[in-house]
Amino acid sequence: MASPAEVADPLVIRGITFKSRLWVGTGKYKDFDETRRAIEASGSDCVTVAVRRVNITDRTTENLLDFIDPKVYKILPNTAGCYTAEEAVRTARLAREAGVSDMVKLEVIGDPKTLFPDNEALLEATKVLVKEGFIVLPYTSDDPIMARKLEDAGAAAVMPLAAPIGSGLGIRNPYNIRIILEHAKVPVIVDAGVGTASDVSIAMELGCDGVLLNTAIAGAKDPIMMASAMRHAVIAGRLAFKAGRIPRKLYASASSPLEGMIE
Repeated sequence: MASPAEVADPLVIRGITFKSRLWVGTGKYKDFDETRRAIEASGSDCVTVAVRRVNITDRTTENLLDFIDPKVYKILPNTAGCYTAEEAVRTARLAREAGVSDMVKLEVIGDPKTLFPDNEALLEATKVLVKEGFIVLPYTSDDPIMARKLEDAGAAAVMPLAAPIGSGLGIRNPYNIRIILEHAKVPVIVDAGVGTASDVSIAMELGCDGVLLNTAIAGAKDPIMMASAMRHAVIAGRLAFKAGRIPRKLYASASSPLEGMIE
């Protein structure tokens, strides 16, 4: 059940409403049942699935969608494992032809060790898929110039990394994220590299519209408990951003004013 904070402040992308600003992946869990339980604990209503790694198209065998109801969750296919624009475009088309979604988390990986995106190929694939009517959500580096180019190409949101995929390092360059946020006219969703609830809160306090994560939950000692922690972190960070933090000061400022004190 969505909390009052989630209901009152949904994320909307191209007319699609998400009650939660936390999106979660489905990889690295010990089994489908743990996946289901973690997603439920996260409060997320959007789950991303690697089309090339998880069976979501053949309904005659055990299938992730037997555990995650597409009527309850928005299934976001992703092009993980693609190293060229052509591969990514083909994978996105496969997901749409299978009736999964017109929305796609677009990944084009440029290096197998760091898993950093190939931004040139990513931009190329974005242009192709946008022309074909896809709602494109590209996973990119935290480069403000590339974020702007992807938006100009028709991306429905931009998804800059916090740190390398699965690293758990948290946001390494909050200043670039702030610049992206300052100029973006589409939602900004931090994707990849967060490790714990405080990382999620920081992303939301910066003003990000959402966070997508997988390993931070699936790789935790207790994935179900961590999923719950991430849910609360997103809500807390979003509320703090909207509330407006106090300015940072070098010196102390008394909570109780000295004026009017009786001597």
